[in-house]
Amino acid sequence: MSNFGEYPPNMASQDALIIREQTGPQHAVVPYSGEELSRQQLGPANPYFDPSTRKRKNNVLTGTAEETFVSEHTFRYKHRAVERAGGPDREYQTGAEAKAEAKRIRDGREGKGNATIADGDGAYVGPWARYKRPEFEEGRARRGRGESGTVVSAPKVALERRKEVEALGEESTIFHGTAEFDYQGRSYMHVPLDLDIDLRKEPGSATNYIPKKLIHTWKGHFNDKAVTALRFFPGAGHLLLASGADSTVKIFDVYHQRELLRSYHGHGKAVSDICFNNSGNEFISSGYDRQIKLWDTETGVCKAKFTTGKTPHVIKFNPSYEHSHEFVAGMSDNKIVQWDTRTKEIVQEYDHHLAAINTITFVDEGRRFMTTADDKSLRVWDYSIPVPIKYHASEEQFALTRAAPHPSGKYVAYQSGNNEVQVFSAQDKFRRNSKKLFKGHNSAGSAIDLSVSPDGQFLASGDTAGFLCFWDWKTCKMYHKIQAAQNGSVSCVQWHPQETSRVVAAGQDGVIRYFD
Repeated sequence: MSNFGEYPPNMASQDALIIREQTGPQHAVVPYSGEELSRQQLGPANPYFDPSTRKRKNNVLTGTAEETFVSEHTFRYKHRAVERAGGPDREYQTGAEAKAEAKRIRDGREGKGNATIADGDGAYVGPWARYKRPEFEEGRARRGRGESGTVVSAPKVALERRKEVEALGEESTIFHGTAEFDYQGRSYMHVPLDLDIDLRKEPGSATNYIPKKLIHTWKGHFNDKAVTALRFFPGAGHLLLASGADSTVKIFDVYHQRELLRSYHGHGKAVSDICFNNSGNEFISSGYDRQIKLWDTETGVCKAKFTTGKTPHVIKFNPSYEHSHEFVAGMSDNKIVQWDTRTKEIVQEYDHHLAAINTITFVDEGRRFMTTADDKSLRVWDYSIPVPIKYHASEEQFALTRAAPHPSGKYVAYQSGNNEVQVFSAQDKFRRNSKKLFKGHNSAGSAIDLSVSPDGQFLASGDTAGFLCFWDWKTCKMYHKIQAAQNGSVSCVQWHPQETSRVVAAGQDGVIRYFD
């Protein structure tokens, strides 16, 4: 704004000069432009005022245009309105034409029915009355066609990508071993009896010790991508099942030649978790392609597929004999879904968590299970009852990312996000044991696996620095550290169920290491 007594450069007109000569410079009347009169003179400063926008700027031929956010719903609504009008090239309808078009659409709608009839022919449907099918088909065909009347197809790149995804989704298996059957016609499922150790004894009956050295390495099987899960064959442990970020599942021989036996292909993206059933003749795998698949361990045939449209993070078979055909899956939409492998249908849903599910641990011989999620809470459920019986959360609580049950069935160890391993009771009160706290490793920021020795004496855990850490369960004292990865974290750890001091570990470098 110009100072008082001075003329704005754009107002030096003849009238202003005459006024100045008559009144003198000390009593000059300053005329203002319309722009200055509309600008506020008093009051608080306008926080949205930009001096660069005082004068009108034309960034398009018809004036100014500003960027604005339009929701997907609003855009679709406007787009369909243009389509109903005949497209952008058609002239706008007159009032009579618009009324005729609206009447034609109303005439194609079914009747609202009789309010006195609740069900059957002529039942009341009210505002939910549908339109006739031919009109709907005609409108859909019209929207799917271009100006020339030809059907508009998807882009070539999208079609090629669709074919590629469909090809990845086809289940297949490859046998890599030297011989699929031995001289007696037995496959690799048979527990070997020509070893120095009895693999048929009860797991945990032998005393365990901490491993000291590396005895074998499986590498190059997952295309240098991360190993996401490791599982020993139930009971015997003569087979090792492993899943990778390259969307494959592989099974290895732990004894004899320690070779790769079979590969299972079928997931379109990285595999998130795997789990054997009680007998080991079947296993399930879940992937980031939102699919859960049931496989035959011996033949590699995919028996069934399960999906809810969400990503499964963790899957577990029920360990009880009565419900051994059922499994539960923790999903990315905060739900825990229970499936029956015989009917391939959902049996139950548990929906109380507020974030994605991290762990599922069965306790009390399969009658209950404990779950944790990214909402930093722990919940306990009775099996097949969708109401939690116990809830644990506190302000200082961190997310619990991995779990390992103690062989005694009394405790469950959880990997916490604050570089600690916490222990919760697996019995009636399900309280946290504040006296049992394992420290000395780094696990924050990654889902680091942990495992308890079969006799319950030691706890093993991975580390983000590539170490394998061992603690004494009673004293919580760290005994030993082993370098188990050259680069990246050790995210998978499993104790052998029968051997006294053998542990398998893997991580981000895609190499599986076997320690003794």
